[in-house]
Amino acid sequence: MNYFKKILKYALPYKKYAGLNILSNAFYALFGTLAMVSLIPMINVLFGEGARVNVKPDLATADSLMRFSIESFNFFLTQKLEQDGPQGTLVFLIVIVISLFLLKNLFGYLALYFITFLRNGVVKDLRNDLYSHSLELPMAYYSDQRKGDLMSRILADVNEVQVSTLSFLELIVREPLTILFGLASMFVISPELTLFVLLFIPVSGFLISLIGKKLKKHSTKVQEESGVLLSAIEETFGGIRVIKGFVAEKSFTKRFSATTKRYFNFSNRLMHRQNLAGPVSEFLGIVTITALLWYGGNLVMVKQTISGGAFIGFMSLAYQILTPAKAMSKASYSVKRGNAAAERVMSVLETKNTITNTPNAITDLNFSSVIKFDKVSFKYEKENVLSEVSFEVKKGQTLALVGQSGSGKSTIANLLSRFYDVTEGAVLIDGIDIRDIDKASLRGAMGLVTQESILFNDTIKNNLLIGKEQASDDEMIAALKIANAWEFVKQLPQGMDTNIGDSGNKLSGGQKQRLSIARAVLKNPPIMILDEATSALDTESEQLVQIALENMMKNRTSVVIAHRLSTIKNADLIIVMRNGNIEETGNHDSLMAQNGNYKKLIDLQSFQ
Repeated sequence: MNYFKKILKYALPYKKYAGLNILSNAFYALFGTLAMVSLIPMINVLFGEGARVNVKPDLATADSLMRFSIESFNFFLTQKLEQDGPQGTLVFLIVIVISLFLLKNLFGYLALYFITFLRNGVVKDLRNDLYSHSLELPMAYYSDQRKGDLMSRILADVNEVQVSTLSFLELIVREPLTILFGLASMFVISPELTLFVLLFIPVSGFLISLIGKKLKKHSTKVQEESGVLLSAIEETFGGIRVIKGFVAEKSFTKRFSATTKRYFNFSNRLMHRQNLAGPVSEFLGIVTITALLWYGGNLVMVKQTISGGAFIGFMSLAYQILTPAKAMSKASYSVKRGNAAAERVMSVLETKNTITNTPNAITDLNFSSVIKFDKVSFKYEKENVLSEVSFEVKKGQTLALVGQSGSGKSTIANLLSRFYDVTEGAVLIDGIDIRDIDKASLRGAMGLVTQESILFNDTIKNNLLIGKEQASDDEMIAALKIANAWEFVKQLPQGMDTNIGDSGNKLSGGQKQRLSIARAVLKNPPIMILDEATSALDTESEQLVQIALENMMKNRTSVVIAHRLSTIKNADLIIVMRNGNIEETGNHDSLMAQNGNYKKLIDLQSFQ
């Protein structure tokens, strides 16, 4: 229940609705009990039963307030019978019964009306926190997690929390109060019968609890497999071109079928246990009612200690408390299922962000002189990806990183952006460790163009505005022109207001990359990181964009990862990486003169 309690903290902003729900549920339980009790005098009138009271009761001499209330009602009923006769009295009692049931259902609706704001509010806030916290988590978290599983937690698990756990909130007041008022009324009618009923409740509760012991375990497996399913779907549609190109439809279908089969098996086990709850609860309820009929029948027909109307009213009240008792037992299963979902949700929210700001982090970075890597080492898990890498890049210079795949080029860019923290050493900007610079300020000073064009299912304009939120149309057009993208953008049906589809798939690879470059140009940062920025372009587009990149990099510090000579030949400093170490440094001419690995790579044109 620890996770359930943590989820309930999200209900605090909606405590007003919780209070109104509790009040409405209290009236629901009260009028529900009174409605059942009101059946007794109506039945007594129908069958001519019930004790008549001709003397008005006196509160001062009454045994109790409850006894005084009952005798006062009987006195009123006696007077009514004498004035209006049995038929008139019956009509009056029917109106009372209908009115009480109307009030019961009115307050039942109001209780649900108010709890809706709380339930949906908690879900909204929980999803918002999950989403925002997920965005704050470091890149290392996403290396270890399936995207589909994270999606499942934000969507399916939060929904399960609402359906299963928060629905319990509707029961914690209404059902216990219904049981309490019902038992109190039953005790007044017949203490002996009430004690007989109470003998069956602990036995029923014990039998029902046996069914729900493994529900949480099975619920967790179902929710985990749901995450695997979402991951499989997301990966399939993300790589649909490759799947079709390699004629791998059957292979992926087979893998997906294996996942759905596991989900099928886990879901069956869970549903079998859930479905058993209803029949067991109903059977135990019928056993209780049957025993009550036998015992109560003796009191009516043999001992004649209570009237037939009182017994029928008692049975109605007994049934009324059995219904919420069954609802509470089912709700306990829901809580177990919802608690498993809450555990998965809270595990994300409680994941610590290791990339954090220091207490006195610099919030206004004004890059003025040099970027320095000082004996930087980094490891993702056990083996070093970088080993004591040191270099400096002065403001306005261009650094080119070359080397084979896996040599550590992109890791340097990731460390500079502080997507990861160094294992040893330090990355310094103007002599300040970037761990002492506010993350937003640090990344705000950097533009990023990646090998894979990352665009969103939105308009061109909104994709550009990620670079500069308040940019004008003129600024965006200027950025598009620098990236040699304006020519194709202005020819689109809605120009910059054209939706580019999922991941920009309505555009060609070259067009998508030029939009990515335009987005970075619009941001106009002092430091630019280009990770294979021209690799997705055709020859003509590359030539156009290369000129734009060179113009963009003037008077700007640039870190360029590239495999094409045209991209890095004019760099002020070229670093050749190999297995996480710096193998060679210099400019293009000096490295060619060394006749080392750089020259071999140039000759092969195989920078990767």
